[in-house]
Amino acid sequence: MTGSPEERFHQRQPRYSKEEFARRGNEIYQSQVRQQIDEEIDRGRIVAIDIETGAFEIADRPIAAVDRLYDRYPDAQPWVIRIGHRAVYRFGSQSLKTTA
Repeated sequence: MTGSPEERFHQRQPRYSKEEFARRGNEIYQSQVRQQIDEEIDRGRIVAIDIETGAFEIADRPIAAVDRLYDRYPDAQPWVIRIGHRAVYRFGSQSLKTTA
């Protein structure tokens, strides 16, 4: 991230509730972003979407995608999605059983 130390460590404040972030972020992803990416090639990568402008960045890690979005839009309100998945992270274990 570029800029002065004050800019880099500026505490950004969310302007929306968690529910509104999710609603806007998912809506923009479905209506705008999804059409512009190749879900087969980018599957598993992260997309950070500014829920106010619709601008987005794709990277392998959430912090990289968000930092690139902030470089372009310092006051962005980012929503993060893992391409091709319902969640960015999975909690808990996965069964090792295989089904016949």
